[in-house]
Amino acid sequence: MEFRLVGPHDVEALADVFGDIDATFFRPHPFTRAEARAIADRTGPDAYVLLFDDGRPVAYGMLRGWNEGYATPSLGIATRTDSQRRGFGRLLMQHLHDLARRQGAKNVRLRVHPDNTKARRLYESLAYEYAGRDRGELVMILDVSLSDPDGDPAP
Repeated sequence: MEFRLVGPHDVEALADVFGDIDATFFRPHPFTRAEARAIADRTGPDAYVLLFDDGRPVAYGMLRGWNEGYATPSLGIATRTDSQRRGFGRLLMQHLHDLARRQGAKNVRLRVHPDNTKARRLYESLAYEYAGRDRGELVMILDVSLSDPDGDPAP
């Protein structure tokens, strides 16, 4: 397994993942090669990450909002449809939690569609708490200062 912050050298890998993401519930931006280029060329504290398994990109995640001045970043992840249910989403989320903590965030937030039960179960298992609604989706918050680097609740 390898986690890598997306940079200019990752356009092809990012576009490859974008081509195999189920956008039924996850639509933070267009999943195009042009968007992959724009993300790969971004600067600032927002973080876009790829997870590789045996050299193949299998999942994509982000922490964004810092570039706009928010103290609490929004987290989003997607796993390739052919790589789902193998633990990659959980691993990527734990990595993003650690990254948020290292960048000084106390919390991370996310939005999830009420019908996305697989994602909701994952987020609940990671100790996310429901915090309202936004644009028809449920808002969930995690206090990353209360979890260790492996994403487990602190003792």
